[in-house]
Amino acid sequence: MEDVAVQHYLDRAAPHTAGRWAGTLLAAAVSALRVYYAQGFYIVSYGLGIYLLNLLIGFLSPMVDPELEALDAAGPALPTRGNDEFKPFIRRLSEFKFWYGCY
Repeated sequence: MEDVAVQHYLDRAAPHTAGRWAGTLLAAAVSALRVYYAQGFYIVSYGLGIYLLNLLIGFLSPMVDPELEALDAAGPALPTRGNDEFKPFIRRLSEFKFWYGCY
């Protein structure tokens, strides 16, 4: 029953990108202030920072590495003719999954 309730709130929050990120940044600011004023939890904060950095790298990275794909094809990486396939940038980690991991 808990999973259904959580999924319901996640589905309702999905279209509100700005609000989700504002709430996440507010929670991060409160957490940072708590660490600063409590003068503790530095190791936990360091580990959380590494995890968030890993999520950010996954969000900014493409799903398929174009350099490795170009080496496999042994040809140019960009389309040269009109009938060549255009491959848009597809992220390895979607924005919603990135937000959910940060939250």
